[in-house]
Amino acid sequence: MAFVTKEKFLSKDWFVAYSYIIMGSLLFAIGDVLFVNPYMLAPGGVYGIANFIFHTVGWNISTSVLFMEIPLLVLGTIVLGPRFGIKTLVSTFAIMGFVYVLEMPEVWGHEAFIPNEPILNTIISGIIYGVAIGFIFKSRATSGGSDIISMILNKYTRISLGKLVMIVDGTITMLTIFMPQEGGEFSFRGIDWTLPIYSWVVIFIEGKIIDMVIDGMKVNKTLFIISDKSDEIQEKLLNNIKRGGTMITAMGMYEGVERKVIYTTVTRRESQILLSHISKIDPKAFVNVMDSSQVLGEGFKSIDSDGGAH
Repeated sequence: MAFVTKEKFLSKDWFVAYSYIIMGSLLFAIGDVLFVNPYMLAPGGVYGIANFIFHTVGWNISTSVLFMEIPLLVLGTIVLGPRFGIKTLVSTFAIMGFVYVLEMPEVWGHEAFIPNEPILNTIISGIIYGVAIGFIFKSRATSGGSDIISMILNKYTRISLGKLVMIVDGTITMLTIFMPQEGGEFSFRGIDWTLPIYSWVVIFIEGKIIDMVIDGMKVNKTLFIISDKSDEIQEKLLNNIKRGGTMITAMGMYEGVERKVIYTTVTRRESQILLSHISKIDPKAFVNVMDSSQVLGEGFKSIDSDGGAH
């Protein structure tokens, strides 16, 4: 799932994209070293495997990742072709570099930032991971890793890429049931489901935060309106709410009668005002309201802005 895009060197877009990469990479490293690794979590990806190796074999996280990422990038290039842009490479090695520095004993080491608070730590881990990956995605790059495995499997199977990502990361998460016993005040002992569950919670929160970072908190509403008084509703939409729309001519399946359908997208607040007008104009109108997390174009977010379609 790499993105190959080019911004003009030293242009505004170039600085924005690489700022996102550096910020995202640093946050990801902080999340892994200070929050995820000390609690023996493994929420997917090569860093999940690296955390498992650290707690079972003793290798530093950055060392394990180095031995996994380079072969994966080479294998991915051989099998899939040159699909990994320079930004994905920068992201991959930036995360690795930040992790290497943070896990030095004189910088931070492998101590938990929030000791003896597994639930709070899990929530914060998901938030940090989500913001980090969200920033990296906004730069139109990826962090490599298990995504490459999923892409290779996708080429030789009929399983969708989304399902393969879940399968690969879910399998990596299951490694946590084999984590060794740890002494101390806080400990996960033996093989139980505590670690996998915490890791899955991290993945869930991470996914939600990624969507918020990329699409923003604002959710617009798309409405399909069928009414015998569509002209009156159109007038309210254009003159009161100051929004446009599209009038579609459709054929009803039950009676075979030609009807007009108004298609429009408005903000959450405007949708409530429009629904209030519709209820007064035609209480029998049929209205289908849907969330639209990303609306691009005139009157909304510019299609050329960060996070737009490219």
